[in-house]
Amino acid sequence: MTEQNLLQSLAQMVTEQRNADSMDIDRLNAFEIVKIINREDQRVPLAVERCLPQIAQAVEKIVAAFRRGGRLIYIGAGTSGRLGVLDASECPPTYGVSPDMVVGIIAGGEQALRRPIEGAEDNPQQGQTDLEKIRFSAKDVLVGIAASGRTPYVIGALNYAKSLNAVTIAVASNPGSAMAKIADIAIETVVGQEVLTGSSRMKSGTAQKLVLNMLTTASMILMGKCYQNLMVDVQASNEKLRARALRIVMQATECSEETAQQTLQRADNNAKLAIMMILSGLEKAAAVQLLNRHQGKLRQALAQ
Repeated sequence: MTEQNLLQSLAQMVTEQRNADSMDIDRLNAFEIVKIINREDQRVPLAVERCLPQIAQAVEKIVAAFRRGGRLIYIGAGTSGRLGVLDASECPPTYGVSPDMVVGIIAGGEQALRRPIEGAEDNPQQGQTDLEKIRFSAKDVLVGIAASGRTPYVIGALNYAKSLNAVTIAVASNPGSAMAKIADIAIETVVGQEVLTGSSRMKSGTAQKLVLNMLTTASMILMGKCYQNLMVDVQASNEKLRARALRIVMQATECSEETAQQTLQRADNNAKLAIMMILSGLEKAAAVQLLNRHQGKLRQALAQ
């Protein structure tokens, strides 16, 4: 894209317009500045709310992919890529899933997590190449993330996924974007002009974080990774998480700390299994068998 075309493209984007309410922000004191930022941030959940039907549709597609052995793949550049990597990296400890189940890819690779990689987002072929490296297939779901909705790297990835007949989802902050026209599902969180013109790490980034939280959390709930509102598949991999697993067992069963500790030991520190054993009265082997029969869904297993 020529410089002139790029200028014209930016001029049409909501996220690149100047915010009338922050035109004099450089004349304000600290409290007045953060007050404006806070007021603008309050618009973000409302923009996300308008996208709930599309977000729910995306969740249904992701769950269907998980059930057929597919993966959820996030791809983006800059802030968008970092948020995808962040959300993916939090799934294994929170839900006890394989690191391969939800994968985050950022333009420029791991070094781009800490510092910008010049020109990484401008290469559409690299988007395809990065998907090929992880053997992306039609079983998987691709979520392309870009506030602008026009990042070439992400568009290249979406086009490649589309060519494989994989489910494609676009998360952008500008309406009617190029990404939205490619994707099967377009989640367009139009948050309006940023406090600092074009600084899409702010409201647009916050909206992206909220959407990604919903995509993984709702999908994992539907996959049976929680009981009531408890993270029963949490991996007790450090001192804090071991304490959390203990507390989860106590909260779910209303048992004593001693009972929870003893049962967790017998359940190999598996909180869900410990809860199943306590509430059903079954021993470990029988509890495992019943949980497996219900695809790990504790509520359904207990109902039987």
